[in-house]
Amino acid sequence: MLDILQELVRGDGLVIVGIICAIIFLNFVPLGLWISAIAAGTRISIFNLVGMRLRRVPPAQIVLPLIKANKAGLEVNSNQLEAHYLAGGNVDRVIDALIAAHRAQIDLSFQRSCAIDLAGRNVLEAVQMSVNPEVIETPVVSAVAKDGIELKVKARVTVRANIDRLVGGAGEATIIARVGEGIVTTVGSSATHSNVLENPDFISKTVLNKGLDAGTAFEILSIDIADVDVGRNIGASLQIDQAEADKRIAQARAEERRAMAVAKEQEMKAYTQEMQAKVVEEQAKVPEALAKALSEGNLGVMDYYKMNNINADTEMRKTIATTSPVTEE
Repeated sequence: MLDILQELVRGDGLVIVGIICAIIFLNFVPLGLWISAIAAGTRISIFNLVGMRLRRVPPAQIVLPLIKANKAGLEVNSNQLEAHYLAGGNVDRVIDALIAAHRAQIDLSFQRSCAIDLAGRNVLEAVQMSVNPEVIETPVVSAVAKDGIELKVKARVTVRANIDRLVGGAGEATIIARVGEGIVTTVGSSATHSNVLENPDFISKTVLNKGLDAGTAFEILSIDIADVDVGRNIGASLQIDQAEADKRIAQARAEERRAMAVAKEQEMKAYTQEMQAKVVEEQAKVPEALAKALSEGNLGVMDYYKMNNINADTEMRKTIATTSPVTEE
């Protein structure tokens, strides 16, 4: 009896070990993906799937896009998809883009598609934009005509992706900036703002002929003027500001001249006061000089008396001149 129990335990242990080994094998070897690939007619070996596990590549992200590509008639293999995955690319998006390009009869190779994807652009959206062009609406662009009137212009730019220039080509921001620059140049070269209002298509034709899509990842199909509004009279405002500035400059110069005149006047007053002080000082020396001249005999007594008489006559004339005349009744 004991021998029978030991045999049963030993048999159950082998079964458990076998089940565990089978679970580990199925978890490590994607047998279901291999069967799906065979059923879809895609050639991939079980050892290749095991190698993906060893290289830490999710087999589902390689096998499922590969099946999709083969069903669409694309010539790709698992090594190419695995290399693109290891490079950091999105394998499923690349395959979807290739299928869309193949259906739309767009010339797009697997290598270029991978390069576009690794460059950070959405290759699927690019292919879709090549088939269905996108409309880019510019912000309001303010431009001034030669008559000084401001015009506010809004444009719609219809573009489609240029597959050949997706790698290294400029984006939508460059298109918007170039269109805005073209609008400003065109309006600025117009003689009057009314010419632009009468023929808004002149802006789109002129801007479109400038080849604004050069070096970008897009091809401009058309430029349509969506709205044109009249803004401020910039020319009049500038003239008013210039006149105000000239007025302030003139006032500043006049104030400078006035200050210089006041300073000059103060300087002359100071000089006059200084001269008057010197005159008073010199007059104070006159009696001393007269006394010295009398003592030395350089001035006679009669000459001194004559000089006093002259001074007295002078003072009398000054008094008569300053006294108001008496009116007779």
